[in-house]
Amino acid sequence: MGDLFSPEPDGVEPSGEDLTNRPLADQLRPRSLDEVIGQQHLLGPEGTLRRMIASGRLGSLILWGPPGTGKTTVARLLADQIGYKFEQISAVFSGVADLKKAFEKARGERMAGKRTLLFVDEIHRFNRAQQDGFLPVMEDGTVVLVGATTENPSFELNAALLSRSQVLRFESLSLEDLEALAKRAEAKTGEQLPLDDDARAMLLTLADGDGRALLGLVEEVMASARPGEVLDKASLLTVVQRRAPIYDKAQDGHYNLISALHKTIRGSDPNAALYYFARMLEAGEDPLFLARRLIRMSVEDIGLADPQALQQAIAARDAYQMLGSPEGELALAQVVVYLALAPKSNAVYTAFKSAMKVARDTGSPMPPMVILNAPTKLMGKQGYGAGYIYDHDTPEAFSGQEYFPEKIGRQDFYRPVERGFERDLAKRLEYFTRLREKKRGEER
Repeated sequence: MGDLFSPEPDGVEPSGEDLTNRPLADQLRPRSLDEVIGQQHLLGPEGTLRRMIASGRLGSLILWGPPGTGKTTVARLLADQIGYKFEQISAVFSGVADLKKAFEKARGERMAGKRTLLFVDEIHRFNRAQQDGFLPVMEDGTVVLVGATTENPSFELNAALLSRSQVLRFESLSLEDLEALAKRAEAKTGEQLPLDDDARAMLLTLADGDGRALLGLVEEVMASARPGEVLDKASLLTVVQRRAPIYDKAQDGHYNLISALHKTIRGSDPNAALYYFARMLEAGEDPLFLARRLIRMSVEDIGLADPQALQQAIAARDAYQMLGSPEGELALAQVVVYLALAPKSNAVYTAFKSAMKVARDTGSPMPPMVILNAPTKLMGKQGYGAGYIYDHDTPEAFSGQEYFPEKIGRQDFYRPVERGFERDLAKRLEYFTRLREKKRGEER
């Protein structure tokens, strides 16, 4: 299927007969930026791209967003709007030789007084060396580069390329945008979608913010429905194949959703946590990956505020391994709710990071001789273990000895919060701190 909004190359318009045989997405391509549905933060009266157009100058851009949101269309229309020659290549099908040809063609256009907008689809597919190849032609003005990517540019594009470009975020189309697109399709075809209200709402949801996908679904429904038939939700699902949510387990969608799950559990919202947990399962995420992440959350964000959290998370993982899908997923859902409602503390997490920093920064100082064993006579003569007090021999089972190396001095890493079980731990810590100070005073 062609691009959702892309016009015919070189401004050639198909005949009326040809047009009706083309996919609906091609038939509905906008002729101007005003006709593009969505992306009002970029194309509205105060949008970023509108301001660029008003200035008459266009810098290099990276258009970042999900498929079917109009990135290719906007690039084409931008070139038309400011009078640039539009050239398009795809990183999926192009190599170094294709880039050189595009650059040479742009140099020829420049000598003829015409600037070139070079649109690179899926620009993240180019390797680092190929991305660096754009830098000279960007800097000398041979081309204005507009790259499109569905992946996070911070991870996929060279820093040098990013520093010379402005990143513009394209958003998934809202339900309102999709409804407007559906109405535009009905007006173009002269037919009403044969759906009741609930089925129509479901159709918009199935598109998952992708305008091109919606138009494909519209075509399927119009082609499949019998004369006079009005489909309900159940009938709709028998007509169209359910479209999987946009979710690549190795890419940005994966990290966005696991981040959302983690933060909703940290934020003590079990309902939102269950939603993101369910979304990941629905998209095909490995439940054992989720189990591992839940175990991590139990120690990072709950810790000793509820020591049962770790046990619950491990038990849920074991239950899933025993039961498998789909029965075992309920055990994971249970621990999602448990962790979300547990008292929260990152005191151990923070203490561990602080201890690691001190360990890195202070090298390898010798522990106090008093707590070192003396397995040989020579070591005993040198003072290893001399004066060590066996804590269980004291009335409180606490000697109050100093265990930090003298070079470092006493450190305070662990600071329990006043929530959950850590309130009791805070009392114990305070007790031993006072007792240690008392013992030191008696030694003096």
